[in-house]
Amino acid sequence: MNTTAPQSTDRAALLERLAQPETYDLAIIGGGATGLGTALDAAARGFKVVLLESHDFAKGTSSRATKLVHGGVRYLAQGNIALVREALHERTTLLHNAPHLAQPLAFVMPSYRLLDTPFYGAGLKMYDALAGKDGLGRTEFLSRDKTLRFLPTVRGESLKGGVKYWDGQFDDARLALALARTAVAKGALLVNYCPAKELVHEAGKVAGVVCEDAETGRRFTVKARCVVNATGPWVDLFRQQDAELLGKPVKPMVAPSQGVHVVVDRDFLPSDHALLVPKTADGRVLFAVPWLGKVILGTTDTPRNDLAREPQAFAEEIEFILREAGNYLSRRPTRADIRSIWVGLRPLVKPQDDDGENTKKISREHTVLTSKSGLVTVTGGKWTTYRAMAEDVLSECFSQRLLDPRAGGVTVHLPLVGAPAAGTVRHGMNAAQGLHSYGTEGEAVQALPGAGVELVPGLTEAMVRFAVRFEYARTVEDMLARRSRLLFLDARQAAAVAPRVAEILREELGQDPHLEDFLALAQQYLPAGA
Repeated sequence: MNTTAPQSTDRAALLERLAQPETYDLAIIGGGATGLGTALDAAARGFKVVLLESHDFAKGTSSRATKLVHGGVRYLAQGNIALVREALHERTTLLHNAPHLAQPLAFVMPSYRLLDTPFYGAGLKMYDALAGKDGLGRTEFLSRDKTLRFLPTVRGESLKGGVKYWDGQFDDARLALALARTAVAKGALLVNYCPAKELVHEAGKVAGVVCEDAETGRRFTVKARCVVNATGPWVDLFRQQDAELLGKPVKPMVAPSQGVHVVVDRDFLPSDHALLVPKTADGRVLFAVPWLGKVILGTTDTPRNDLAREPQAFAEEIEFILREAGNYLSRRPTRADIRSIWVGLRPLVKPQDDDGENTKKISREHTVLTSKSGLVTVTGGKWTTYRAMAEDVLSECFSQRLLDPRAGGVTVHLPLVGAPAAGTVRHGMNAAQGLHSYGTEGEAVQALPGAGVELVPGLTEAMVRFAVRFEYARTVEDMLARRSRLLFLDARQAAAVAPRVAEILREELGQDPHLEDFLALAQQYLPAGA
């Protein structure tokens, strides 16, 4: 259990530290799951670490996940046993290290054909076997009545039964924040809104980065023995910059795709169980997951050619999700029922030909490679395996002799900031947000002004102040999209409370918290014309 007092994230102090003439062991570009996981692992091993994020931590893909901590049933169907086994192990590790932010979740696959239950059940029994001691619960074959008990609003017509199995779910943005703050507790320096502008080369080798404070324009040159490019879908931007300085072009390694998620009220699925349809009419997966008092419907997987910071859902994606959900729920959701829509870019890794780089393909899911200049790039993968990916990144740094090797495994049993003792969590991830989301830091939140003043249910003035003082929040969006998940749960409600949140932020920060930008953004999280 972590009960230490929260550390201040005063920006002036962070920038002053950044300005010091320090040579770091490791400079990480990118504050998503992979970058933050790598920062924590390296700091926990005693390395001097700095991490620079261009926007807010988890602003991109890492706050737009499907909220599932899973082994990957579909990878089992593809025969990728090693990947599934690793993910199942990492799933358990994550749930153990952050029980206030990641917890087990039961899924039910309804069967509308007699052979569906034994077919899917057999595969899920293998899933259980691969999990072994890391299993969260055994797979069960369900009768029609029991399926309806677990999923009271599933379509009953032609229902034959179902299969129940276990995976996990989490709050991705708050988990990212917990990783960041735990890395800081281990001595790392992390700065958001401080984009890396260019790589520093010395004698043909990467020796650091030049970054810029987005709020003031002040520039810093950060020296480091090793630089890690962990910018997710955007990794090719730095790979190209590195290649241009070396006079050797590289082929893009990322082919982005987007997944769309639609949020509706809990009464569409008033259950603690999630609904999973492994194969819809066009072969895609559909799910309905209870999360923080709402239900997430999704997801799609659609290729994109651009790298938008706020990707928009295509109309056909929304219609697909609503139509397919309506085929399996007794009440058909419509556009009017949508509380929020969010879109996440997934960095799918293209197969790499031999282009002169030292390439280490860890798995089909994530890739680590090192350029001629020593720039280490990592992309692909998924949230569940962030910790294993971080270990792979450091192993690459060691094998390339960019860092001196140090023993690994230090994050396997490392509780994250706020983690309560095992067995003491009283609220599931399906419960609405509230003070319990802070774990052991709840008392520190309650000690701040406004602890008794609710802005909306589950969000107090004190939580906004805590976000500024201890959680790096700089804008209304930081607060309502990622410290609180309100934008992702109910965009209209987030817009309604935003002016008061802005007042508190202005009082705490003494600067513009970008209210108008947030109000415009909230509109993008609603269907067109809403």
